[in-house]
Amino acid sequence: MSKRTDTIRSLFAQPPSPVLSADNNPPEQLRVAAGAVRSIKETFSDIERENEALRARIAEGEHVVEIDAGLIDPSPFADRFNQEDDLSFEALKQSIAERGQEIPILLRAHTVAPGRYQTAFGHRRVRAARVLGRPVKAIVRALSDDELIIAQGVENSAREDLSFIERAVFALRLETAGRNRTVIQQALAIDRAEASKLISVAKAVPNDLILAIGKAPKIGRRRWQELAEALQDKAALKRAQAVAALPAFAKVGGDERFSRALSAAKRQEARKRLGHPIIEIRDAAGRALAEVRASERDLKVTLAKGTGNAFAQFLTLRLPELFEEFRSFGAGHGESKGS
Repeated sequence: MSKRTDTIRSLFAQPPSPVLSADNNPPEQLRVAAGAVRSIKETFSDIERENEALRARIAEGEHVVEIDAGLIDPSPFADRFNQEDDLSFEALKQSIAERGQEIPILLRAHTVAPGRYQTAFGHRRVRAARVLGRPVKAIVRALSDDELIIAQGVENSAREDLSFIERAVFALRLETAGRNRTVIQQALAIDRAEASKLISVAKAVPNDLILAIGKAPKIGRRRWQELAEALQDKAALKRAQAVAALPAFAKVGGDERFSRALSAAKRQEARKRLGHPIIEIRDAAGRALAEVRASERDLKVTLAKGTGNAFAQFLTLRLPELFEEFRSFGAGHGESKGS
């Protein structure tokens, strides 16, 4: 039996009564990626043969306890960005307020602060309990750093809620903390090649720009790699960071923020390729929306096919407002008002 199988079995082959999940719902409601399904099924097919014996061996030591939410700290290995989905969190909080916490979280004793705990998973329930002023139902296990990391990774693989860049940053954080590639692969259910790609992207894109963009849930590996390659040019990096500093940047969703940063980073590349200034505008999925071409005489905006007359009319109505926003920003950054 593989080392990964043994590790996961030790974490999850527990008595049936205290089921574990990252949210306030039973595990059978979790969404699992197709690739993860095969991997998890293969792992648990081995586990099932010894499941009853394993349960009997650990049943006496497994207890659900109530712990003050104020005594619980996050995992030392952050695997997600601090950008909560307010609607999702509010729904979870309401569920716990009305029905109580149905599923316990998984904790370990804090490694350096006696009397405190660290979260393996269930951080959103900890936050909800803290807001509601009630204790947290938890299972406390003796977990090594590697076991804690793998528990987080297995849970998030099942929930399928980490975006590509969150996975990439998580992988880099683990490597920076001294974890070996095997643990990183197990935590994210990936092979060595994919781990290398994740880490290379996280290294290539500055952390301040990643945080400004956010989790960008619809942006996958290919487009993040495209941005990483573009940012190898220092001028491209400055353009992307300048766009990210605009007040309007924070007002749009993460996918749109990514598109704006990528467009800014590739602006000079497009100029060199076509021989004159051009800005490509794309939506969050990467589809072309428009091209902006500048010359000494004028500036032309060409909408891509499929955008429709309605969008053209909407853009026409918004142009005065957009110009005022640009003029206000330019005045504070040394831009010429005649440009």
